[in-house]
Parts: sequence; structure tokens; C-alpha cells
Amino acid sequence: MRPRSRPAPSSRPSRRVRPVRRIAAAVAGLLLLTACSSGGGSGGGSGSDTPVRGGTLTTAVDTEPVSWDVHASTQDITAEIQRQVVDSLVAQDSAGKFHPWLATEWEVSDDYRTYTFELRDDVTFTDGTAFDAAAVKANFDHIVADSTKSLYAVNLLGPYTGTEVVGTHTAKVSFSEPFAPFLQAASTPYLGFYSPDTLKSDAGKLAAGGPVNVGSGPFLFSEYTKGQSAVLTRNPDYDWAPATAAHTGPAHLDKLEFRFLPTASVRSGALTSGQVQVAKAIPPQNVSTVKAASGFELLTRQNPGGNYNLWLNGSLAPFDDQRVREAVQRGIDIDTNVETVTFGQYPRAWSPISPTTPYYDKTLEGSWPHDPELAGQLLDEAGWTARDADGYRTKGGKRLTIEWPQLSIQATREGRDVLGQAVQADLKKIGVEVQRPSLDLGTYNTEVYGGQAHIVDLSWPRFSPDVLWLFLNSGSAPAEGGINATFVQDDQLDAWTDEGRATLDEQVHAEVYPEVQQRAIDLALVVPVYTQVSLVGTATAVGGLTFSASNWLTYYDAWLDER
Repeated sequence: MRPRSRPAPSSRPSRRVRPVRRIAAAVAGLLLLTACSSGGGSGGGSGSDTPVRGGTLTTAVDTEPVSWDVHASTQDITAEIQRQVVDSLVAQDSAGKFHPWLATEWEVSDDYRTYTFELRDDVTFTDGTAFDAAAVKANFDHIVADSTKSLYAVNLLGPYTGTEVVGTHTAKVSFSEPFAPFLQAASTPYLGFYSPDTLKSDAGKLAAGGPVNVGSGPFLFSEYTKGQSAVLTRNPDYDWAPATAAHTGPAHLDKLEFRFLPTASVRSGALTSGQVQVAKAIPPQNVSTVKAASGFELLTRQNPGGNYNLWLNGSLAPFDDQRVREAVQRGIDIDTNVETVTFGQYPRAWSPISPTTPYYDKTLEGSWPHDPELAGQLLDEAGWTARDADGYRTKGGKRLTIEWPQLSIQATREGRDVLGQAVQADLKKIGVEVQRPSLDLGTYNTEVYGGQAHIVDLSWPRFSPDVLWLFLNSGSAPAEGGINATFVQDDQLDAWTDEGRATLDEQVHAEVYPEVQQRAIDLALVVPVYTQVSLVGTATAVGGLTFSASNWLTYYDAWLDER
């Protein structure tokens, strides 16, 4: 498989620029009309159709946040829990349309460099501080500050240059380059708002969690016991829910408790024994048990955004040779491995982004199957023809070895440790040694984002094809705080992903994003493995539990019918 020739972006006809427009948020469906649901419902529980006030809902989760600062963290679990604590400027529905939240309307300049938001004037943080344009500025400036050490939110802000306080409740956010994905980014909890007073006095304590995390959301962060649980309590003054919510006013529940139960069997057992009412990340092997159990049901939904992918570092030998990358890509029996490890619950991936992500390229399906014979031929062409006593290929007396570190705290998630062993076995068959050191977070970040690892495994839920810019554009280099773990600068990938984020024109997106996916596969910069599927077990007494557009559980509309 060799890269195919494709037209340069500059060869496309020019497009007429559209005028500045004032967007009433309720009808602001400017992008992404692809539905996000797949294979399951968006709400949980069947105990009652009428919301019940009060009670404590307990959820078992498989991962504990390393940092509770949603502006600094890259973890899904931080965003999911803190979504209940912090609000956003806009809300995105599962069809990709935007709706009012803390902003009532907004104006986008023709060149997508400025966004002017009209804000609600009745919002207060739970410490009594008013939400206003100055709060928008304080939070966005906190995200880009070096001291925050943001690894994801800073990328969601893109080429941010600052926020101007035009009026008490008017904020103008500016960028140095066209940045069309900003509205989608602004709907995520990563760009949610903390009290400016907290940012002034306690910004350094946000990572530790607890009451210092002051937001304006429907719940307050009341307690955190490391290694055990986090407790949120209802904000009784909440009255500014997003237009996508099912009700207004305070949340139905009195409390939310999140228990950190990384062991899959313990998590599932806690659900079926009644210790918790919701359990995230039900192991695929336990799906049939949960479905069959009386009084429980399973919610499923495919994640949008980046699949669980193996990103290959093209700057580091031997992966600086495309033939070696292609050999690894084609030498892994992905179909068998994914089917075996996930018990058929997760679909095998063909593209770096999932089928529920807008502008997914379906033509990639079946286009690069497992082919160990081709993999062997490619390694022969690359000069790795000799074998050592253990059967691994060598060249010039050096063994063909690649390093794929695993993060200790994430090693068992979704059976990724077992899947990694299967990949090691597959590649050994074609003569490639894969070393898998288990590292702590600090060492992992230093090695992986310092370009010292050959393979980085990442999944990145986001309901936008702009996630491809984060993965593949050289502007997202780890040295600059990005996540492009390929460490390759490719002019076409840069041009196409830059062009995609410079407009909301659906025709442009339909042209460039399939090109990006195809070229990433052609250059063997990525080995897509599987599309994540949320497998959430719930007691039937739980009602109103929903998924966000990015596939995180939201609890504002949830209730517990214990009658």
C-alpha cells in the first residue's frame, strides 16, 4: 500500500465569503448534522416517567481523575464529573446544533476570527460571584496561562489571542487565525467556567478537587476522598439550564456520589448487588449478565471523535521508514484481537475517527486488512532481512525493536493490557519486537510527549472532525502543548486540517476531512483499533440519565425512583 496522489488544496476553486451574521443560538445549526447516537438509548431507567425530587444517585466509575482542574486535565472522567459543576457558553445537541446556555446569542465574524457573545445577566457562581464577561476572560486566560499547564483545553482554544470585555455582559473572543471549531469547543466542560474569585485565590488548588472547585453548575463539589469517592450536592439556586435540557430550575437529585472502582468485576457486582445505581464501563464479558438481570438495563452508544488508535512516531527510527510503519499496520490482526478482547461489543476501527463523527470516511472500511505476507515483504524491502536467535528481524546486527509504553493507571481499561499482548504476539510473528514498559504519569508524559516512544495509544471523544487537526497537524506538536504523537510534518495534512478549521462550509468539510483520514492511513501514521462504545449499566429506578454530544453522562435531568 502506497500513498496515492491527491490534489493540493490550492487546486480547488475559490469559494465566496459569506457576510457577518448574528446567530440566534436556538437556530444556530451551523455545522455537523451527523447524528451521534448508535446502538442504544440516550436516557436511562424505566421506573417512572415522572421525575422524582430528592435522593442520592451513586455511580461506579473505572477511572479516578489525576487532576480535577478541567482546564488542565486531559481525562474524560474529569470532564464528565466536572460537567455537573461548570457550565458553558453554548450547548450542543446530538445533531450537532448549538443552543443557548450562559450565552443567549452570538455573532461570528466572516473570517471566523472573532466571536461576540451576549451573556445572561442572572447567573451566579456558587460562591455568590456574578457570571459576566470578565469571568469569561478570566477563565480563558487561565486556560492559556503557562502556570495552568493545560494539555487539552488550550488546544480547544486554538489560536486564541484574548477576550475583550465589551460590556458587563458582552464578551468578544478573538483568534489570530480563522477558527471555525470554536463553538463546538465552547460547548465542552474543558472550556467551562470557574468563579473568578477561585481563579484569583485558589487556582493552584483546583487539581486537588473538593469545595475549592467553584462553578455555576447544577451541583456543588462537596467532598473528595482520594482513592474512594467524590460527592456533589444540588445547587438550590440553579436556574439557567441549557436549552437542550429537559427541565429548568435545580437538579432533581439531592446528591451525586462517584465511587472509583477500577476493577471491572467489583464495579459490575456493585451494580447488581444494589450498592450503586449506575456503573460505567461495564466489561464486555458482563454485558449479557447485566441485560439478563431483573431490575437493570444497559445503555450503549458509540463514542464520536478519535477511535482507540495506535499513533506511530514517524520521526524515530525505525518508524522513520514508512515501509516499517506499513508493516506494523498490516501485521496486526485487528479483527480477531478486538472481537476476542471486547467479546464483540466494540467494532473494529478503519479510520482514525469513529463512524459517529461528522465526515467519517466509510470508504476506508475493508481497505487495509490484516496481511502478514505483505508486512513481511515490506520489512524485507526495508532491509530487515536477517533473524536473531529469538526470531526477531535484524539489520546491521540490531534487532527490530519498538517501544510502546503503557500508563500504569490506564493499563487495564477496556482490556487494553490484554489487547497489547495480542499485538505483541502478532508482530512477533513478522519479526518485530514490541516492548511495553509500564510507567507512572510523569515518566509517561516525559517519554511519550518528548518523542521517545514509537507508539502512543490514544482515544479522544469529541463531536467534531477537528479532532483530526489535534492528531495530525504539525501545529499540534507536543513541544507546543499539542497531541500530535506522529511527530511528522506533512504539508498536505497541515493544509487540509487548517482548511477544515477555517470554515463551517459543509462542502469544504466533506472534501478535506475524508482526504485527511485516507492520507493518515496511506502514510501509516496510525493504526485504528476499535471504536469505543459506552456500556453503562443502570438500575431501572434511574430516570432521565442522558448522554451529551461527546458521549459523557449528564445528571442534571436524572432522578431516582425508589418507590
